[in-house]
Amino acid sequence: MGHLFYGTSTEPIRIPDRLLSHLKVVSTTKLRRSESFTLTWTHVDGTPGRSTVWLQPAIPLRFVFDAAEPESLNAAALKDMADMANSSAGLVIDLAAEIPAAHIDTRAPARRTAGPVARRSVLSVAA
Repeated sequence: MGHLFYGTSTEPIRIPDRLLSHLKVVSTTKLRRSESFTLTWTHVDGTPGRSTVWLQPAIPLRFVFDAAEPESLNAAALKDMADMANSSAGLVIDLAAEIPAAHIDTRAPARRTAGPVARRSVLSVAA
């Protein structure tokens, strides 16, 4: 289980390493382009509700992974996440979902979409 530290908060957001690896690629790609977006997740620690944070280049982010080796990336999941991050609803992730090891292609980079894609569903990250 990895950790995402947002801003100056000492409390991390606990995210599975594989999902955090994908989130890191999508986030850093958008932030490098000076594109801000929201990230939303439903609480899985027994606390009711959900949280949303506004990600923008001026707010520090730190990704901490449990595994020393980098995760393989799923190109389809990266594309879905990038499309959601480009939408007006922002990127909505399911912390309980697993990105499958099947259909992994580490050679395929995330593709930039031509414009925002509106989606109302939560990313299940299963490709």
